[in-house]
Amino acid sequence: MAEKHTVHWFRKGLRLHDNPSLRHGLKGAKTFRCIFILDPWFANASNVGINKWRFLLQCLEDLDRSLMKLNSRLFVIKGQPADILPKLLKEWGTTCLTFEEDPEPFGRVRDQNIMAMCKGMNITVISHVAHTLYKLERIIEKNGGKAPLTYHQFQSVIARMEDPPIPDSPVTSAIIGEAVSPISDDHDDKYGVPTLEELGFDVEGLLPGVWPGGESEALSRLERHLERKAWVASFGKPKMTPQSLLPSQTGLSPYLRFGCLSTRLFYYQLNDLYRKIKKAIPPLSLHGQVLWREFFYCAATKNPNFDRMIGNPICVQVPWDKNPEALAKWANGQTGFPWIDAIMTQLREEGWIHHLARHAVACFLTRGNLWISWEEGMKVFEELLLDADWSVNAGMWMWLSCSSFFQQFFHCYCPVRFGRKADPNGDYIRKYLPILKNFPTKYIHEPWNCPATVQKASKCIIGTDYPLPMLNHSLVSKHNIERMKQVYLQLMKFRQPGISLSLNSESSTERTKKTEESIYEENIFAPPASTFRGSLNKK
Repeated sequence: MAEKHTVHWFRKGLRLHDNPSLRHGLKGAKTFRCIFILDPWFANASNVGINKWRFLLQCLEDLDRSLMKLNSRLFVIKGQPADILPKLLKEWGTTCLTFEEDPEPFGRVRDQNIMAMCKGMNITVISHVAHTLYKLERIIEKNGGKAPLTYHQFQSVIARMEDPPIPDSPVTSAIIGEAVSPISDDHDDKYGVPTLEELGFDVEGLLPGVWPGGESEALSRLERHLERKAWVASFGKPKMTPQSLLPSQTGLSPYLRFGCLSTRLFYYQLNDLYRKIKKAIPPLSLHGQVLWREFFYCAATKNPNFDRMIGNPICVQVPWDKNPEALAKWANGQTGFPWIDAIMTQLREEGWIHHLARHAVACFLTRGNLWISWEEGMKVFEELLLDADWSVNAGMWMWLSCSSFFQQFFHCYCPVRFGRKADPNGDYIRKYLPILKNFPTKYIHEPWNCPATVQKASKCIIGTDYPLPMLNHSLVSKHNIERMKQVYLQLMKFRQPGISLSLNSESSTERTKKTEESIYEENIFAPPASTFRGSLNKK
């Protein structure tokens, strides 16, 4: 029998627990190498910010340390996968390549090409689902060959399916068995994890990271998350507090995005805890955070245009404005609305914002105020947000801009009232916009109304030291609601396949007595870091 020489290719799924592809590849292997391919051109040219790169490099360092404990190492290869893989696999005499299945359209195309190449080289390929709870094709099959386009439909499909697979236990020395990793003395020079400087980033003035990357951190956070037994026991709607706007020590969303934490492990540990406390079968709503992620992955998996408006069969075609100057003010926290600017500053500095803060800035950029395409906001989140992955990020932006999945466009966030509700004392604004720190609480959410004498005493003149608001929210939002209404009226005349419509008028909204609060409570994806669903403004 021929010897088995395995290479495991890490992409997402940066972990040793619940890694079925790696475990499969180790069975009967004589040698194994764990690789990560880093494209230096991509590092310089891509739309990915420094916080995200730092998080990734920390994940790789953590993985390398974990592999060292197993007498192995991580091999970080610089180059493009299509160029570099065939050479390395040949050089190492590889007979088996393993990797986690990529559920996203472009990842699938890349993987099909790699599989075809491996077939030509007589290399076995092993790829298992582990980034999502379910094999997404099965959900689509169960739904008559189409991805469910409402969350309720999605829930009803998965309620008829078997439970997700139980997570695999971590890779240990016993699982590795006789397999060895050939490591040379110059491993660090050839295959070490690079620094941000080596990737060409300027780190001067970079603030310390708030979210340390890696599987070890992910697992200790999961433990802390599950210690909040009271939250799990009374699973419901805790009130959002100003404190919940800050990064939490139990936040998990970036770790799920990079696969440092297995979704299935999170799912089953929540289940176990709920059963212990409640002595009952866990409700689907307990897993809302991971199921929303799954929902968007499922909607995107066979739609390569999921991240754009044109050519996207499930997206409403809205005639958005192009306004680079307004976009730049929004992206850089210069709108003149302190609540919006504080959120965008936190995003730029720390790489994370609370899910209700995401709603506020997304609504402001798109249908609420600036009437700029959700694609532009999605690109900014892709660059800055640690937990933004392709499917969930695009899905969330389509949702919040009322371009798909959600049509109650007449519910619009007021950047002043919603800010006051979330941050009544202005502590969050003072933290991220220190220029406003001396303003009295009465004026901190609308400093342009502050008397000139108080502005002078607060050492911040509005219009000079901090911008005036870039627009009149109450006028603009009314105008934009009317614009969106016209788009939907046109759409009803020319129904687009795949778009479900429920165009409610203001009167029908009153009739159903649905507040903005209840609509968003039911519908919006809340990343796992956020378990607070606060009450929102009633219109």
